[in-house]
Amino acid sequence: MSTLSRSSGAVCGIGLGLRQGLASDLFASELPELRFVEIHPENYLRRGGRFRVMLARARERWPVLTHGLTLGFGAVEPAPHSYTRELRDFLRELDAPFHSEHLCFSSADGVMLHDLMPLPFRKEAIDTAVLRIRELRDTLERPVAIENVSYYAHPGQPHMSEVEFLLEVLERSDAKLLLDVNNVFVNAKNHGFDPYAYLDRIPAQRVVQLHVAGHTVRKDGLILDTHGEPVQDAVYALLAHTLRRTGPRPVLLERDQSFPKFEVLAQEVKRLDVLYREAVGEQADAEPQNQALDQPGVPWR
Repeated sequence: MSTLSRSSGAVCGIGLGLRQGLASDLFASELPELRFVEIHPENYLRRGGRFRVMLARARERWPVLTHGLTLGFGAVEPAPHSYTRELRDFLRELDAPFHSEHLCFSSADGVMLHDLMPLPFRKEAIDTAVLRIRELRDTLERPVAIENVSYYAHPGQPHMSEVEFLLEVLERSDAKLLLDVNNVFVNAKNHGFDPYAYLDRIPAQRVVQLHVAGHTVRKDGLILDTHGEPVQDAVYALLAHTLRRTGPRPVLLERDQSFPKFEVLAQEVKRLDVLYREAVGEQADAEPQNQALDQPGVPWR
């Protein structure tokens, strides 16, 4: 069984996103390999009813990590204080160890694009992202992790590679990283770089969480990050490589559409748990001591 120690306050091992399409089966299941759930706060702020009931039930069984969808760090304008203060209070209620958001462009003039648009790999985009990350961290009063996103075309002429862009944002903002391994694979295949070389440049101490997901390959060879298919073997291999570098971290299996029978999804969780245990070795069952965000495991309570 993957590590989860409530007494020492650490979350590691395999998790699932808490989705309405999965909730009934999830709550009815006995899946000891599942160690945490992840939610999008946008589904719960200013909302009651079944959403809050679902969250309360989940908190009775698992630690909850949070992952945002609406505060992409490429926004020219600061995020509305009314929203970020509400988010701060919600994260306090959950005692969230950190909050993650995407290193992308997702809004303009206060209008949401409902998509994660890529940032140009240029100095001015770094300046903006660093400013937005620092603003959000100061308001939330807790660490902020940025997620690398998939993209299909670069907006304009880049000044640097994707990984160089990401590393400079991390360094200048002193942010944590939610490392999406599937996104690295998708971008590597679509844009022609070595995903292992990319991952080997990531500072392991900044990684606080990992994501994996399924993707679709079109007839023309373009790979789409859909979160609607099983995780592919090549992504499992990249995840194992990453975990050997980072040690124990929470690993989320993202499934947001085309949900299979829960038994099928449970088998994916179990396969990920076996991979996780093999990759981190004896640390998988070690009792975490003096956990910190840049040490194995993520503080919980």
